[in-house]
Amino acid sequence: MSALQRAIDEVVRPAAAEVDAEAEFPEASIEALGEAGLLGLTVAEDMGGSGGSLADAVDVVRALAGVCGSTAMVVMMHYAATAVVESRGPQEVRRQLGAGRHLATLAFSEAGSRSHFWAPLGTATKSGDAVRLDARKSWITAAGRADYYVWSSRPVAAEGAMTLWLVPSATAGLATPGPFDGLGLRGNCSAPVDANGAEVPEQARLGDDGSGLDIALSEVLPWFLVLSAAFSVGVMEAVTDETGRHMTATRLEHLDQTLADQPVTRADHARMRIATDGAAALLHDTVAAVTTAQPHAPLRTLEVKAAAGEAAITVTDLAMKICGGAAFRRELGVERHFRDARAARVMAPTTDALLDFVGRAINGLPLL
Repeated sequence: MSALQRAIDEVVRPAAAEVDAEAEFPEASIEALGEAGLLGLTVAEDMGGSGGSLADAVDVVRALAGVCGSTAMVVMMHYAATAVVESRGPQEVRRQLGAGRHLATLAFSEAGSRSHFWAPLGTATKSGDAVRLDARKSWITAAGRADYYVWSSRPVAAEGAMTLWLVPSATAGLATPGPFDGLGLRGNCSAPVDANGAEVPEQARLGDDGSGLDIALSEVLPWFLVLSAAFSVGVMEAVTDETGRHMTATRLEHLDQTLADQPVTRADHARMRIATDGAAALLHDTVAAVTTAQPHAPLRTLEVKAAAGEAAITVTDLAMKICGGAAFRRELGVERHFRDARAARVMAPTTDALLDFVGRAINGLPLL
């Protein structure tokens, strides 16, 4: 049994229903994944990690999403943040991440610009030997639970749209106004974080002042988009299998038949399977394109989150239809997947934004 499967079977799966019902952060699951070496999966071996690839991270997120969406989302954001810390962060933090002792996440979206993460309103200003951060971040996964935020701001002095910082969550001046009580992903603690005079050393900057947008687009966004698609595919695979089990186990006694014997029901289940396999194939193609630096890789990364996210909404909706009244009960698990699947549509960049990006890309226009 793999370390991932052991953590899923022993900790993640048993805790999933309660994490969702109580909107509790999946602390035990994250701790188990850290102990299994999976939080340090994508950190270089000389920093104590496993030196894993994007494809390895995809496998982890995909497997977790079918069991506990909240845990999968926390890990997904951790991997996306780790990607830039690995390339530009201090060795001390990289070693902490490699050892699985610390959790990272992205802090991009803001109240004033909402899902337009590329237009931060939060400021960074010189304050003696430090830099003062002021912002109203609207949604940060694992807010107050992660150890580090990859934080965006306006540049201190340089031209450009954005500067990135590595900000410890314990920094004075950071506050989380309230808990998360959402429709889906209820345990991922995706909450606002306010920065009021939060000071960090200038060495906390990730890359040059003003270069944050280029870094976000080239180093963070590919991981985020591909892993978001992996999340959606994992949800689809799980709910398609669960629907099949329900169909074969549920009998229409007056007909002496199961739900699987009904042609309309079988056709809907076939639609679920086709949509799931199509999204999985696009995900596989995207990972291969990114890994081998194919010319179409940038386009695929823009396409894959939008395609998989919308497919997951369609598939989980069909699951609710097929399973009928039973799907509305929590014990079947279908309604939890139904709720979790809807997050991809509104997570920045949203599906609408990605469709515009794809349309711009295929027509030779700049993305922004």
